[in-house]
Amino acid sequence: MDTVTIGAKGISVSLDLAVGHIAAMEVEADGRRLTPLHRAPWVGSPRQALPENLPEGTVRLSGDFLCAPFSTSDVEAAPLHGWPANSGWDATENGAIAGGWRAVFRLRRKVMGAAVDKVFTLRDGHPFLYQEHVFSGGAGAISVAHHPMTVMRDGGRLAFSPKRAAVTPATPLEPDPARGRFRLAYPARAADLAHFPLAAGGTTDLTDYRMEDKREDFITLVEADHGGPGWTAVARHAEQDLVLVLKNPAELPVTMLWFSNGGRDYAPWNGRHVGVLGIEDGRTAVGHAASLGDNWLKHEGVATAFALAEGRSFSFRHVIGAVPFTDSEAPTGIETVRDRMRILAADGAARDVPFDGEFLRVGRAVPA
Repeated sequence: MDTVTIGAKGISVSLDLAVGHIAAMEVEADGRRLTPLHRAPWVGSPRQALPENLPEGTVRLSGDFLCAPFSTSDVEAAPLHGWPANSGWDATENGAIAGGWRAVFRLRRKVMGAAVDKVFTLRDGHPFLYQEHVFSGGAGAISVAHHPMTVMRDGGRLAFSPKRAAVTPATPLEPDPARGRFRLAYPARAADLAHFPLAAGGTTDLTDYRMEDKREDFITLVEADHGGPGWTAVARHAEQDLVLVLKNPAELPVTMLWFSNGGRDYAPWNGRHVGVLGIEDGRTAVGHAASLGDNWLKHEGVATAFALAEGRSFSFRHVIGAVPFTDSEAPTGIETVRDRMRILAADGAARDVPFDGEFLRVGRAVPA
């Protein structure tokens, strides 16, 4: 596998240049090595052992990657999640900076005529990957999302910045019981994440990831107006750590959750893709055409694409990290200031970790 690995004190990140997926991420803290991101169990298998029509991004499914568009590429021909998730990238910059490391990668293809750059920054002593994607030129509009995936051996607890709604699409990911299974109701909506409707009746707590719930489910969380960064925290029980994913809600107003826990029975999944949670922060509906058209999110005042134009560019930023965490419950809050993050535990304790509070710059201008 053609990878580039970058590092700073206490953290390293490897990028699979063939598809732009993060192949590995390691954080060293308190004498431990944390690995917050998932890699599909079939990665590295002989290609002939996998379905012939499988997109390259699924063949090498790992870590986090850029989706542009998110889901179906039904405006400009491309595989699932677009060329940024399925084709080659080149390193254009890669070197030390004051107090850390910076690398820039460029997509070999263009998206709707736009050049795409991926910028990774690591800072000494910070347990976070700071990343930015820059689109330059092009025409039309593009939906985007990050696709970080974590995995749990024994489940975990989830917490979020304030959301105003949780909504499932019209149909589940796996409606055919011969191929897979799901648990949530489709379509359904709730304001309380602890009480979301189930297909079988009753409700479930979206913040409790249970390994016995074999299912493939997808749900969109819409950010509330709260003035801070958007965040997701996953307290992984067996791993005894806290996986953290942060965004600027003005740039990426929705968080889509993919619960993949043994819910697909066909190749290459074969019931072995278990304990996985996708935390997919985006500016998108499901599918490129849907994102550009008259979708339900637009009716609620939520942007679902960025405009492209020759001679102009836009960018959006995202953060992934992990810290040791032995609490069985997820944190009750995340606060960020200029140079640190404060994690508020359920028992009232607070822990500070180094964090670049200026990176997400909540409220900065975002191109329409």
